[in-house]
Amino acid sequence: MSKHLFGYICNVKKINTENIRAWYLQHKEHSLLGRWIPFSTIAPILHQLDSSVFNVNQLGVSEQDRPIYKVSVGTGKLQVLIWTQMHGNESTGTKAVFDLLKLLGQPGEFDELVKLLLEKCTITIIPMLNPDGAQVYTRVNANGVDLNRDVIDRVASESKLLDKVVQEIQPHYCFNLHDQRTIFTVGDTKKTATLSFLAPSIDVSRAITEGRKKTMSVIASMNAVVQELIPGHVGRYTDEFYPTATGDNFEKAGHHTILIEAGHAIDDYDREHVRYYNFIVLLQGLYYLASDDYCSYEAYFDIPNNTKNFVDIIYKNIYVEETQEMVSIAVLFKEELKEENVHFIPEMQEIDDVSSYGANTIIDKKGIRIKNLKSLKKIINS
Repeated sequence: MSKHLFGYICNVKKINTENIRAWYLQHKEHSLLGRWIPFSTIAPILHQLDSSVFNVNQLGVSEQDRPIYKVSVGTGKLQVLIWTQMHGNESTGTKAVFDLLKLLGQPGEFDELVKLLLEKCTITIIPMLNPDGAQVYTRVNANGVDLNRDVIDRVASESKLLDKVVQEIQPHYCFNLHDQRTIFTVGDTKKTATLSFLAPSIDVSRAITEGRKKTMSVIASMNAVVQELIPGHVGRYTDEFYPTATGDNFEKAGHHTILIEAGHAIDDYDREHVRYYNFIVLLQGLYYLASDDYCSYEAYFDIPNNTKNFVDIIYKNIYVEETQEMVSIAVLFKEELKEENVHFIPEMQEIDDVSSYGANTIIDKKGIRIKNLKSLKKIINS
């Protein structure tokens, strides 16, 4: 592994994203669209999976008796666990996982790639851990429990089921799929963090253990591929240690856990573009593991830290008569589920200087005059 001006080069085997893109556009799981993905949308797909390829089993039920399933595929010695929608309103990973299942079940021209994955790995997927939260588009479960902070106490039925799978298969590697808010940017730029990665810490010192090095290496290989697709739009999530967090505790127990945070791409509020990037990095991560390849863990630190310098809309050049000032307004959307659709409700943010912020949309109001700051609400709701 050599080092160059901009950090460590990760010369790993990479999937052919150009060819896979063509397959993806034709064969992805087209029945899953948008941000609201409740259990009712994935149930038919689960029941239609080819039983000669996949083992589909109901793990148990949620607090409100919704089914929770696991899907297993492959015969390899390397045990890999993937789960999604631990937070019910974070659905991008779910869509990406079903795209992955489509490829594993119908590989077409990628038969050799899929054969390698399934010979080397046994992949277990929990495609929706929190179906109650998914139903009402909330982070927490039906009892208000954040499953990502329940790994020790396991008061939630869903947490017990996740633990049951972990104890059963003893995964060597885990992929923990989440969504992050629009606010995240990459380093000192105004670029959106379209994807973010994390190799969780096992203690407050954030020690770089041998286990974390393995996790970082997988992430570095994934980053090497996705940077070719969205250069400069990949961030590194904070590795602050959370004593009750799932990833931190799994990593501590020897289950090397890769956290993937699906973020924002410009005008991609349904996160359909991000879904593709999520699919690609999952596929690359599995390919890296199956290939027994090597990438220096140090390349992980070439990924810039996440920052919070992005908003949904910036309105510029608004003249406030009461203060005789020209101001700009920053707006973030609040997501609300209404009539089975996610609506994006604008909320004004208190930001002293918006010049350091990026935005999905910048609107120049060209000196429009308003009476006072209360009148700003009319602008953001217009």
